[in-house]
Amino acid sequence: MDKHEILQYWIESSDTDFSAMEHLFEKADYAWALFVGHLVLEKLIKAWYVHNVGINPPFIHDLVRLAEKADLALSEGQKDILDTVSTFNLRACYDDYKREFHRKCTRDFTKKWMDEIRGMRTWLREKLPKP
Repeated sequence: MDKHEILQYWIESSDTDFSAMEHLFEKADYAWALFVGHLVLEKLIKAWYVHNVGINPPFIHDLVRLAEKADLALSEGQKDILDTVSTFNLRACYDDYKREFHRKCTRDFTKKWMDEIRGMRTWLREKLPKP
C-alpha cells in the first residue's frame, strides 16, 4: 500500500469504529462504547502520523504519547482529554480494572466522554487531508 492508501485505511477504520461506538452507546454497553471511542481517536492520530511523519505509526495506545510522536500540536485541554480517554483502553481490557470501570460508566459519564471523543474526532478529521 502507498502512503495515501495507508492514510485512508486509518481514517476508514476509525469511521467504522465510530459507528460501533454509537451503536454500543445506544445498546447501553457504556464501557465498551468508551473503549471503542479510544480506538476512534487512536486511529485518527495514527492517520495524522502517516500524513505527517511516516507510513508506520508506532504501536502505542497512550494517545498523548502517540500525538507527540506524530508531531500533533495539542492544547493542554486536548492533552487532558486524550489522557483520560487513554485510560478507557486499559480499563476495558484488563479484568482487574473492568469491574470498577463498568461501575463508573453510567449513561451520564459515558455521554460526557463520548461528547469529548466526538469533538476531538471532528478536530482531527478537519486537520487530515480529504480523500
